[in-house]
Amino acid sequence: MSDAPIRSVIAQLVPEGARVLDLGCGDGALLEQLVKQRRCSGYGIEIDDANLLTCVQRGVNVLQLNLHEGLNAFKDQSFDVVLQIDTLQHLRNAEVMLRETARVGRIGIVAFPNFAHWPNRLSVLRGRMPVTRRLPYQWYDTPNIRVGTFKDFEALARKNGLRILDAFGVHDGQPVRWLPNLRAGTAVFKLEKS
Repeated sequence: MSDAPIRSVIAQLVPEGARVLDLGCGDGALLEQLVKQRRCSGYGIEIDDANLLTCVQRGVNVLQLNLHEGLNAFKDQSFDVVLQIDTLQHLRNAEVMLRETARVGRIGIVAFPNFAHWPNRLSVLRGRMPVTRRLPYQWYDTPNIRVGTFKDFEALARKNGLRILDAFGVHDGQPVRWLPNLRAGTAVFKLEKS
């Protein structure tokens, strides 16, 4: 995730000193921030070679693993927090990875672009797929294999036996708790197994 204000909001959800696993950690910026500012430890998981190199240059512990193959390398509850930040929409096995997040971590934090944000709705009403700061790709070249909404994710979490500890949106770096499905470009959920 390259959006510093969203990273800061998410970082506040992670307890100080937590052992963290960051799934699809990208360039490692969030994990680096957690290590430096929240005294966390842990690992990032990334598949992209360039991102792996950037993680190493940042001093972030990173493993090159394909999330489509699951998290079998990790025991149950081996991390305090498992992060899926802007990862879920890229996975073919999103439901499996959501369950794995809850299995491997005591708490899961999931964030993704909220397709139900009002500018996206307006774009679809005009007959066009949205292109926004949070969904910056044209429909034909997006790395996202799915789009989701705040309400869709609530239903998915409950279907998979997860308890939502906190749920809100983020827009312009600020938490949005009133009508987040409509008013926020990013959906954020803090979860645990029921």
